[in-house]
Amino acid sequence: MKKESNNIQHPTVNIRYAGFWVRFLASWIDTLVLIVPIGLIVYLLSGGAWLDFSQLSQSIALAQSSAPADALQTMPKASMKWESLFELLVAGVTIVFWKRWAGATPGKKLLGIHVVDAASCDDINNKQAIIRYIGYIISAIPLGAGFLMVGLRKDKRALHDLLAETVVIYK
Repeated sequence: MKKESNNIQHPTVNIRYAGFWVRFLASWIDTLVLIVPIGLIVYLLSGGAWLDFSQLSQSIALAQSSAPADALQTMPKASMKWESLFELLVAGVTIVFWKRWAGATPGKKLLGIHVVDAASCDDINNKQAIIRYIGYIISAIPLGAGFLMVGLRKDKRALHDLLAETVVIYK
């Protein structure tokens, strides 16, 4: 007996959904090539006001020395002004990539997957891109459960995909 595949027949094309691990790897690639550089730029623009790394080091040292309550009290507070700039830049860059690269960020493009409209398999529109990005925040609450849905659904859709009516497929 053949194992059921993740391939579904669309009226015009054979669709192969991208699963949890390929999407996870794409996210890590995007973190390295998009989020880390944006974070560095915001940190430099803030003159170090965005996040106090010496205070963060102190918190980590306390946590490692079995003083978790003290570690939580010394956690650095991020500046909301700079945190907001960071979030807006990440959202903007991500949405621009989705629009310019037919639903792909650098990680997705490298791995041959992209985001499309769930009903038509066409490129996503601006509304879907914005809802999908905001849906990432919702997917992360609680404990990333919205992302874990990918591993449990036949169509490999996360909560943010359901909210935006999108799906991630192989090219």
